[in-house]
Amino acid sequence: MADPIARAEMLIRRPVAEVFEAFANPGITSHFWFTHGSGRLEPGARVNWTWAMYGFTVDVDVKAVEPGRRILVEWSGYGYPTPIEWTFTPRADGTTFVSVTNRGFQGEPDAVTKVALDAVEGFTFVLAGAKIWLEHGIEPNFVRDRHPDGVGAG
Repeated sequence: MADPIARAEMLIRRPVAEVFEAFANPGITSHFWFTHGSGRLEPGARVNWTWAMYGFTVDVDVKAVEPGRRILVEWSGYGYPTPIEWTFTPRADGTTFVSVTNRGFQGEPDAVTKVALDAVEGFTFVLAGAKIWLEHGIEPNFVRDRHPDGVGAG
């Protein structure tokens, strides 16, 4: 069986430079994903992302940044390192198509499947949240509200 790739994609009706900046700059990203990021995504940087509502922080190693085109990081959000890659495709009408992939899941097949499906769900929320924030200036709280009683509760 091939290793699963978690993929989420979304059209965001904003120019590519603005959409790229929303993911590279934690001051913007915190409006739709994590509550705090320690620094900008720059090649070779190590930053941490915090979700205060869940009491969770993860270190993120920035592997590659191509402004306006691509961001590649490695994080241990699942307890072991996996790469996350965003690609930003500008469209002729001034919009941006964003694709995010996450791979490298480890463990027994059922556990790998569960983590991959959870990653698809999570990154879909992130992209939908970015879309709402960038297009309408509304903080969607999708990530915050996904587990209102905490991760693993209930």
